[in-house]
Amino acid sequence: MLEHLIEEVLAANRSLPAHGLVMLTWGNVSGVDRAEGLVVIKASGVPYEDMTPADMVIVDLDGNVCAGTRRPSTDTPTHLALYRAFDEIGGIVHTHSTYATAWAQALREIPLLGTTHADLCAYPIPLTRPLTEEEVTTDYEGATGAALIEAVAPLGASELPCALVRGHGPFCWGATPAAAVENAVTLEAVAQMALLTSELEPGAVPLPDAVRRKHFQRKHGPRAYYGQR
Repeated sequence: MLEHLIEEVLAANRSLPAHGLVMLTWGNVSGVDRAEGLVVIKASGVPYEDMTPADMVIVDLDGNVCAGTRRPSTDTPTHLALYRAFDEIGGIVHTHSTYATAWAQALREIPLLGTTHADLCAYPIPLTRPLTEEEVTTDYEGATGAALIEAVAPLGASELPCALVRGHGPFCWGATPAAAVENAVTLEAVAQMALLTSELEPGAVPLPDAVRRKHFQRKHGPRAYYGQR
């Protein structure tokens, strides 16, 4: 089981450059084995093109390294905070993808302007609160996780599959590492569309509620009929 998760997480990490979501080593994917209480995450600073199973690090949900010879991603405490908070999360992706990061740097949530966004999420993509100086100094990555949890908790991780860390970039999640990557790809497209729409029409209004709900429910609701079931 854990060997399969290692391969899943490796494949998900290696897919990030192909989707145009990362440059250099700016990003990471993890996956969790809930039965074992273990998380697989990429090693810090490893180039994607050279990545192998040996570059996957296994940690427990408290951050203790259980297997692997490399240091885990510096964002590991953020991933672990999300896994501990939301049982429905099976995989997490963090990138510095251009358009989603631009919204994070502008300190703006991504408004729900069209059906592509509604297919991903039925709400605007939230922005985390500012971190205090003490949080940054004492536990930056853990505090980043806490801020994400605060932003997502009112609706839950199933309703909000991603969020923007203020001044930093997007975190996305899903039932599996591959699903988290799919959400990250969709978020980047949505972020670009929202920016272009706002430039073309600064007064663009949100998608009507009935259409918003319909698009999300037909893909994610209990009677979803998108795709092949």
